[in-house]
Formats: sequence, structure tokens, C-alpha cells
Amino acid sequence: MNKPQPPITPPQPVTLGQAFWYWLKLGFISFGGPAGQISIMHQDLVEQKRWISEKRFLHALNYCMLLPGPEAQQLAIYIGWLMHRTWGGVIAGLLFILPSLFLLILLSWIYMRFGEVPEVAGVLYGIKPAVTAIVLFAAHRIGSRALKNWLLWAIAALSFLAIFVLHAPFPLIVLLAALLGALGGRIAPQNFTVGGGHGAIKHSFGPALIDDDTPVPEHARFRGLHLLKIAGAGLFLWAGMMGYLCGQYGWNGALTQMGWFFTKAALLTFGGAYAVLPYVYQGAVEHYHWLSATQMIDGLALGETTPGPLIMIVTFVGFLGGWNQLPFGPDAALMAAVVSALVVTYFTFLPSFLFILAGGPLVESTHGNLKFTAPLSAITAAVVGVILNLAVFFAWHVFWPQGFSGRFDGIAALIGAFALLALLRFKAGVIPVIAVCGAMGLLILFINPWLAR
Repeated sequence: MNKPQPPITPPQPVTLGQAFWYWLKLGFISFGGPAGQISIMHQDLVEQKRWISEKRFLHALNYCMLLPGPEAQQLAIYIGWLMHRTWGGVIAGLLFILPSLFLLILLSWIYMRFGEVPEVAGVLYGIKPAVTAIVLFAAHRIGSRALKNWLLWAIAALSFLAIFVLHAPFPLIVLLAALLGALGGRIAPQNFTVGGGHGAIKHSFGPALIDDDTPVPEHARFRGLHLLKIAGAGLFLWAGMMGYLCGQYGWNGALTQMGWFFTKAALLTFGGAYAVLPYVYQGAVEHYHWLSATQMIDGLALGETTPGPLIMIVTFVGFLGGWNQLPFGPDAALMAAVVSALVVTYFTFLPSFLFILAGGPLVESTHGNLKFTAPLSAITAAVVGVILNLAVFFAWHVFWPQGFSGRFDGIAALIGAFALLALLRFKAGVIPVIAVCGAMGLLILFINPWLAR
């Protein structure tokens, strides 16, 4: 049976309104953490809609991987900006997080108001193996496209060993990968060309709106004055809000300290949410006492099962911090919690917009320049190893909930295997897989409540 031939003409131009509805939809379906979200965007924007070519997609992704902050959201901002200027990037970035922001505020209120519910434990029991499968599937999907030769495979393997065995910090892994890429780009340039060389992309999805050879749009060209304007606007947005909080509540006020603490956290989130969680835990639980250790773990479970970046757990931390600290008095706990959640989210995600809108023109100017793309290709290979480590981390804690010395949870492993089979073999969507696995967990709760604990 012959495979269908790819289209020979690019799709029709996309309006800002059409893009708006796509980014809103993505905000509701972006499960599976950064790996899953990047995989969803690749499938939608590269394979199906053909808004951007795979080579340009990977070029943008490489830059986002270098930055602190949620790389999937930054990639959405980048593509939105490239297609529809500054407002396109702002809309894409906001819609990527707004659904999860409102959902987490709602779930946080339910959590504080009604406490633990057995049925929720059952649903979470089924969802956690599904999330493990989604991350593993995304590592496979991205790795199959980014690891085009044995050198990039070796970099990915070394990256995995460095973080899994040696617990090397993610910034160090990125730096070493970039150095290897720079060296490799001189010695064996054919192995570090995005989309080229041995093992090049074998399947074409047809011409894209922003194709490999599409000229850089006028608004995406680097201009020093534009860079200064974006930097000035970012400084105004940060300092204006921080100054207001300090003036209203003092430097030591809970809201001011949340803004300052999560500004620092936003600049340390190399490698995604799990890389910065120890820092957030140390500050929010041990230093500021905004919430307890148990509440932090529960918040992580909620963050894993909602769309949006995994770092959205900071919304939960902010909500509980406001609820417990009561900056508006004992009669306004809910208002304090909601405002705290919004403040924390604002300071956590503001840098992501600035990094893309300010740095995007610089990145576009390096498109096709091997001197820049070779280190970025090596970084992408290293990140595949980091994503695989995340999948192993999930599997370890889900299938051996008491550690390797405890019992192996065969039921959870079967749910995970079912989810992975559905994703790999039957090309099932992320939402149906999560829904079915959650229902399976609920069923198991009624059959044997002890299994879902």
C-alpha cells in the first residue's frame, strides 16, 4: 500500500484570530509536561497544520532549551511571535498558561476547603502511570527526530548518565553539550546540521508557511533599538509591580517576598520544573513556611494532572501561602489566596516573555549558520537524555512507591504499559489516555481501596 504523498503547496495564511483559537485549545490539552507539550505542538504545527517547518521548529526549540523557565511555553511564544509579531507571542504565551492557572486555583480551593477525598486518590492512582507513559512517549518522539546519527545518540546517552548517575546540574550539562557541539561542528559538521547530514529527515510533511528557506520576517530582524524597548518594558513591568507590593505591604510582607522569591526561582529553572523544585521546596516550606511538606507533595500531584507547564505548581504554592499567611486579614482568606496565586504566577512567567521577545531576533539571525546551530543541535540531543531521566524518575516513584526495597506496584505498571501502547501503537490522544487511565484508577479504588493508596 502506497503512502499518501505530502502536499505540494503551502497552507493558506493564518490570521491572528485563527491562531488565537489554536493557542487557547493548546492551553487546555497541553498535558504531559514539557516533553508532551512540545510533542503536541510538533504534531499540530509541523505535521498537520504546517505553520512552520521541522527545521525552523527545532531551531526555535534549541534556543528555548537554553533559557531558564518553561521551554514549551517559550516555544509557543516564539512561534506566535514569529507568525504574528509581538501580540502573537503574548497571546500564545498567555493562553498556554491561563487554563491551568484558573484550574489550579479552583483545585487549590477544593483542596483547602474539602480536604482529601478517597475518589481523588483513585483517579490520581490511574493518572500517574499515564503521565509516566506520556513523558516516555515524548522522549521517544523527540529523540527519533533529533538524534540523527551516532554522535548525537552518544551525547544523549552521556547526558542521561550525567544527570541520573552523577546528579550533574542541568546548566553544566547544557554547557558541556554546547562545547561538544561547537567542536563537532568544526570536525564533523555533517553530523550537526539540523535536518541534514546522515540520517536526515526522511519524511516530508509538505511546504510550510514558515519553511526552511522562508526569509526572516521584517519584524523578526534584529534591531538594537527594539531590544532596548523590550528590555525597558520588561524592567517597567517587573519593577512597577514589585514597587507597588513593597509600598503597600512593606519589603517583608508576604506578597512582596513571594514576588521576590519567585523572580529568583524563574531565573533558576534550567531543565524544567523538577530542576527547580528543590529550591522552591526549601524556600516555600522550610524558610517562609507558606505551606507544609505534605501540602507541597499534594500540589505536585495536582500539577502533574493538569494542563500547562509543570512549573505551574507555583500557583498552588502561592494560593496556599496566601491562605495560610492571611495578608488581608482572617476574614479574607480566599481573596488573599487568589491574589497570592496571581502574584506568584506573574513573577514566575514574566521573564519567559522577555527572553523570547528580546532574544528571538538574535536567534533568527543565526538560522542556517552552522557556527550557532551545531552547539544547539548538541544541546537538543543532551535534553533528550534529560527527558528520559524524567521518565525514569516518574517510573521509579510510581511503580515502587515505597522505594526499591518496597513492593513493586504491578497494577500501576500495567496501566502505564496500556497508556504507552495506546500512544505508540494506536496513536491515541493525550486527553483520552489520561481520562481512561483515571477511570481505571477509580475502578481499582472500588475493587481494592488499598491498591490506590
